Amino acid sequence: MDTGNCSSLTEFIFLGITDNTKTKVILFTMFLLVYLITLLANLGMITLIRMDPQLHTPMYFFLSHLSFCDLSISTAVGPKMLVDLLAKNKSIPFYGCALQLLVLYTFIDCECLLLAVMAYDRYKAISSPLLYAVSMSSGVCSLLMAGVYLVSIAETLIHMTLAFRLCFCGSNEINHFFCDVAPLLLLSCSDTQVNELLIFTAFGFIELSTISGVLVSYCYIILSVLKIHSAKAGFKAFSTCISHLTSVAIFQGTMLFMYFRSSSSYSLDEDKMTSLFYTLVIPMLNPLIYSLRNKDVKQTLKKLKDKWF
Repeated sequence: MDTGNCSSLTEFIFLGITDNTKTKVILFTMFLLVYLITLLANLGMITLIRMDPQLHTPMYFFLSHLSFCDLSISTAVGPKMLVDLLAKNKSIPFYGCALQLLVLYTFIDCECLLLAVMAYDRYKAISSPLLYAVSMSSGVCSLLMAGVYLVSIAETLIHMTLAFRLCFCGSNEINHFFCDVAPLLLLSCSDTQVNELLIFTAFGFIELSTISGVLVSYCYIILSVLKIHSAKAGFKAFSTCISHLTSVAIFQGTMLFMYFRSSSSYSLDEDKMTSLFYTLVIPMLNPLIYSLRNKDVKQTLKKLKDKWF
């Protein structure tokens, strides 16, 4: 890297989603509604789990952290994007960009790993229900979550450090609505091969380990369900996994599309649309998926409704 030709950038400028004024107003209204629903749904899920002792189980412990991850992903991008849709100046300070990238990618990695941990939790609950309380004690759950956060932070810090050590000696305009690694690499006049290799290797490792963990857990879950003599009991046991499987399919499907498509089919405009889905839409959908299909959550909501109204 030739640091002699590097300019000292103090800020980046987002080009945003669109330049059309009418479209901006429509998008602002739509995404403001999406963000408000995300806030209410995820904060509501966390609050319900904290308030009701019936929900103080490993499954809901992990679910509260999933809601926290969704809330953090959406908040890392949503407020700034909403302001930029109506503002003329779409700038972000250099270190503000680094902070946004750090928060966003940390919690994206957290969500990936957490979905695998939740699959393992379902396997333990179904395969050995009598030992479930011991094998998934509060200490074990806390250690698993600590591991998820530590791995996510470490992986993201590596990406961020390498990305912001690059030379940015040309334009400071990012063709995106938030600080993402790919458009940042396009602005750099340094050799970005190491960064690209690291993105593919590190995130690929997290994705493959997560998907492998989910698949292995569900193979054992299916085997455990088949051993249950009552078809009704077996279906009831497996039905507790439907919400989790839905979340995995939506989130991992989006991640796989984003990071493992061929470079020849890469498009920044397509990238923006996909990014909107995983930063704003999925964080809104997850709490709805878990609450609408979850008997315990609906019962807790009913109890609170009867108590307050």
